[in-house]
Amino acid sequence: MKAQLKVAGMLVALFVVATIAITHGPNVSAAATGKITGTVKLDGTAPHMKGIDMSKDPYCANFHKDSPAQLQLVVVGKNNGLENVVLYLSQGLSADAAGQKSSAEPVFDQKGCMYTPHVIAMNPGENYKVTTSDQTAHNIHPEPNPMTGNIPWNRSQPPGAPPIVQSWKAEEVAIPVKCNIHPWMHGYHVVVKGPYAVTDDSGNFTIENVPPGSYTVTAWQETYGTQMQKVTVAGGQAASANFTFKAK
Repeated sequence: MKAQLKVAGMLVALFVVATIAITHGPNVSAAATGKITGTVKLDGTAPHMKGIDMSKDPYCANFHKDSPAQLQLVVVGKNNGLENVVLYLSQGLSADAAGQKSSAEPVFDQKGCMYTPHVIAMNPGENYKVTTSDQTAHNIHPEPNPMTGNIPWNRSQPPGAPPIVQSWKAEEVAIPVKCNIHPWMHGYHVVVKGPYAVTDDSGNFTIENVPPGSYTVTAWQETYGTQMQKVTVAGGQAASANFTFKAK
């Protein structure tokens, strides 16, 4: 009888240890998030971007005296990589995927009387910051489509002013942003659900925190519009998606 009780006690102890290991051990499972990596390129010769006349504001003109500013409708870098392209999951979003957000708060800076970066992305309800690095006054004037439920705003930001913290209510691709003081200033806010990414100066991107599943990845560029591609992400793995826009 004692031997039977001893064996039973050992089995109970092993069960407790196994339960603790499962519930408190490393959270590695088939449900671990993966990512989508790739490059967006331009096929052909990039269109000429017109120079910007900033002479009406001496501060702005002086900032670019050694390197004249240009419009940023199409920005091409190394190996014809397209900068400022937003990548997001337009189909296949589960509740888990839709709940994933950017790891860092988006920041829309004003530097040299230009928006830096030219394009930012965010989730509905996600806070973003508008900052200024300039020693001249700006006003920030996003103009969303009123049909989306997003509300336009227009606020001044003098030199040294604290960041303006805002969020958008609903998805919208894309919200144009302008400065009424400096009419050449132009950028975009892209509001999407779930994980997203914006290409760097070589056209590279990584969409982090993507739950396992099959998705449609959409690439949006302000001049060339959108392209879509089907992608399947396995738990804890990296999937690939590459896009090419035709120059025009």
